[in-house]
Amino acid sequence: MIQFLIVFATVWAMEFVAWSSHKYVMHGFGWAWHRDHHEPHDGFFERNDLYAVVGAAMSISGFMMGSPLIAGEHAWWPATWIGIGIMIYGAIYTLIHDGLVHQRWFKYVPRGGYAKRLVQAHKLHHATIGKEGGVSFGFIIARDPATLKQELKAQRAAGIAVVREAVE
Repeated sequence: MIQFLIVFATVWAMEFVAWSSHKYVMHGFGWAWHRDHHEPHDGFFERNDLYAVVGAAMSISGFMMGSPLIAGEHAWWPATWIGIGIMIYGAIYTLIHDGLVHQRWFKYVPRGGYAKRLVQAHKLHHATIGKEGGVSFGFIIARDPATLKQELKAQRAAGIAVVREAVE
């Protein structure tokens, strides 16, 4: 049971890690890797996909730190379950963000409910031009699109963000 709780807590915590790294790293000093995700481009892969490699490295590190074969007497068993939680979050991210929202893996447009709200929230995230400002930096938790639109209007009025006209 404790292993399940560690995995569950890790998946939940990863949404905060993803939100904060998206807002402060990807839209900050890491913009060079993230920029092509916000701009039209040719090709299947994006430089932004390197962030998935970082997430995979975090997960693999958990497996390594928890493995007596690798870490020896310094192995810390919870690290294996943390690594599994990070891996599960990565799979959820890949299915929801890359698959559902950006339709990289399959074509499906949700007509209602949570899935529609997720797509709308992330499309509002992409409503800004450049790295400044923006809303909805999470990947699994989607706030109300009407609230996000109001925040974008306020950012535009304050000169914080350049917002595409289609949002308003």
